[in-house]
Amino acid sequence: MKHAAKSVIVLAMHGAPANDFPKEDLEEYFGLHHRWERGELHSEALRRRCRELERKIRTWPRTAFNDPFFSGSSEMAVQLEKTLGREVILGFNEFCAPSLEEALNQAAQKSRKVIVVTLMMTRGGDHAEREIPAAIQVARENHPHTLFVYAWPFDSKAIAEFLASQVALVK
Repeated sequence: MKHAAKSVIVLAMHGAPANDFPKEDLEEYFGLHHRWERGELHSEALRRRCRELERKIRTWPRTAFNDPFFSGSSEMAVQLEKTLGREVILGFNEFCAPSLEEALNQAAQKSRKVIVVTLMMTRGGDHAEREIPAAIQVARENHPHTLFVYAWPFDSKAIAEFLASQVALVK
């Protein structure tokens, strides 16, 4: 049941393979994925294998040791939730679960307003400029009664002021 009172936040992160994921599987995945992106993967069996490997990469058990980025992303989601007093759902563009699409769908089940934010600070990256907006568009089509707001790009002056405040802390 949706609750309109508070928005739900989706923290969109990049993701990385766990460092203990089998190297042979990772190499096979990257080879297949690259061919698929170039339109060269015509075999349905190979496409199925690529999806299977992606699922295996995304669902690989994560710890602070084998995936410090995942651990740091999870910590950021917890801190953001405490700071805002609103639920934060973590979603990843690639390599980790839940996917951004899954996180957006989960958020839409909980609220009529979903705010998407990312730690990708600067313009020019495919994830922040193309992939996240594309995932949001699909979510809008799948959940027409939910408002999805992408809180990006960030104000360069505000980012510079934040970074300057961090530099000022260095002794």
